[in-house]
Amino acid sequence: MGKATGFMEFERKTIANRPPLERVKDWDEIHEHFDEEKVQTQGARCMDCGTPYCHTGMTLANMASGCPVNNLIPEFNDLVYQGKWQDAYERLMKTNNFPEFTGRVCPAPCEGSCVLGVIEPPVTIKDIECSIIDKAWNEGWVTPTPPKERTGKKIAVVGSGPAGLAAADQLNKAGHLVTIFERADRPGGLLMYGIPNMKLEKQVVTRRTQLMEAEGVVIKCGVEIGKDIPAKQLMEEFDSVVLCCGATKPRDLPIEGRELTNIRFAMEFLGPNTKELWDIKDGKSEQFTELAKGKNVVIIGGGDTGTDCVGTSLRHGCKSVTQLEIMPKPPTERAPNNPWPEWPKTYKMDYGQEEAAEIQGEDPRQYLVTSSKFEGDEEGKVKAVHIHNIEWTNDNGRFIPKKVEGSERVLEAELVLLAMGFLGPEATIAEELGLDLDARSNVKADYGTFKTNIEGVFAAGDMRRGQSLIVWAINEGRAVARECDKFLMGSTKLP
Repeated sequence: MGKATGFMEFERKTIANRPPLERVKDWDEIHEHFDEEKVQTQGARCMDCGTPYCHTGMTLANMASGCPVNNLIPEFNDLVYQGKWQDAYERLMKTNNFPEFTGRVCPAPCEGSCVLGVIEPPVTIKDIECSIIDKAWNEGWVTPTPPKERTGKKIAVVGSGPAGLAAADQLNKAGHLVTIFERADRPGGLLMYGIPNMKLEKQVVTRRTQLMEAEGVVIKCGVEIGKDIPAKQLMEEFDSVVLCCGATKPRDLPIEGRELTNIRFAMEFLGPNTKELWDIKDGKSEQFTELAKGKNVVIIGGGDTGTDCVGTSLRHGCKSVTQLEIMPKPPTERAPNNPWPEWPKTYKMDYGQEEAAEIQGEDPRQYLVTSSKFEGDEEGKVKAVHIHNIEWTNDNGRFIPKKVEGSERVLEAELVLLAMGFLGPEATIAEELGLDLDARSNVKADYGTFKTNIEGVFAAGDMRRGQSLIVWAINEGRAVARECDKFLMGSTKLP
């Protein structure tokens, strides 16, 4: 806990974001720099709750409740309150390999289950976590710590997203020789090319992967397993293979006009945008394509990806941006069927919507809306989206959308971005190795063992569980490393 009476004395104050109209002019991180004294005051709000739920890592109502990596939150809150920042850093690193990632982009299920949140706004756990690791980097406390002994066992990790990086980091700590294979030109997976720079500065990713390389992890980029190197070759050259390839197959919208140009999946928009930015910074390119510039942009789908499409379109200088959500607008307070400590499904404005509201005068989201047709011009380019309202009706226990008659309307759109989630992993490696799949087309491997039907081949992260949170990917990366170590050595000391 922090100060015994801190939760009564101090109000919740988060680290501020830069003003929307200022930050849309650049691609820098939206966050202001943290103030140590203010963060320590927020740490003081951590109350002596007796049974803390913030680090439980449960799943309630199909959502995370508490921290999936079981961060020792009350402990590091207290240490920050006391000004013992280095001790707080050491406590944080016991459970989380990459707090600089989760401290920036995790939705903070820990805060949703904070006991203080029952009666008052919860503790600013996410801000405190991010402040701890940023201070650690600034003070030089984060240094390479390669293992003292090597086992001689060789492990291939396919994919350098959060699950793959966490697995590699842990297996390297156990003394194994780890090689990461990444098909993109830079490591990081969705951390690098799935999340825009303004939400996660890419230097934050690069400094961590460089640290891992200094500790002995080999990272090979530009190598696609199943194409450049057969997956079976990995099984011949390595003692074990850990698959962390993500769930990168996007959900499509097969309606009339889908073949028109300028209708793109969200990642076809976000990934190349970040790559061009960093190619320019690295001196590899001088060209930057502002695909949304001067266009009416319609984003179909919500969630973090939809928000990132909003923020990116605004930075391109779009004419307008509209975001369509098929679900109803969430309530401003917890609904009776969404009790604590479940994740609160309440209305909020994320950074992209805040920026759009400042520029356009209102939240860009339209709720309970679906698209029926894309309309094109004589050149085969999209020029409009036909939409209508829906209502959710109960059909023998199944909720299905029903059209609201008379609600049809047309939105101008020279660019349409599909941000409707992902269906599962790409099939190339699974087909080559003959891996079993579950009913949702994910690689079949039980949580806890992570073993596929092929001996020595493990699967973790979104590839196994489906699209999920970064913090769950780190959880699975750490856990699959433990199981892989046990498979190779007969026992394990990994946490």
